Amino acid sequence: MLSAKVTVVFKEGVLDPQGKTIFNALQDLGYNSVKSVSTGKVFNLRLDKNDRQEAEREISEICQKLLANPVIEDYRIEVE
Repeated sequence: MLSAKVTVVFKEGVLDPQGKTIFNALQDLGYNSVKSVSTGKVFNLRLDKNDRQEAEREISEICQKLLANPVIEDYRIEVE
C-alpha cells in the first residue's frame, strides 16, 4: 500500500484571482511582509500498489485526466 500527495498549482503567468484576493486582504490587515499569495489544491491518495514507479505512472495519468487542467495547471507528485 502506497500513499501519495498531489499538489496542483497554477502555471507561472496564469492569473490566480483567489490568491490576489487573499493577498489584498492580508495587506489590508497589516501583514505587509507577505509579498505574494498563490492558491492550489492538495489531493491525498492511497493506492493498493507496492511498485513506486507504477504508482507514480498511474497517479500522473490520473492528474492529466482529472485532477489538473494541463493547460493552466502544473502538478507535483510525492509518493511515500
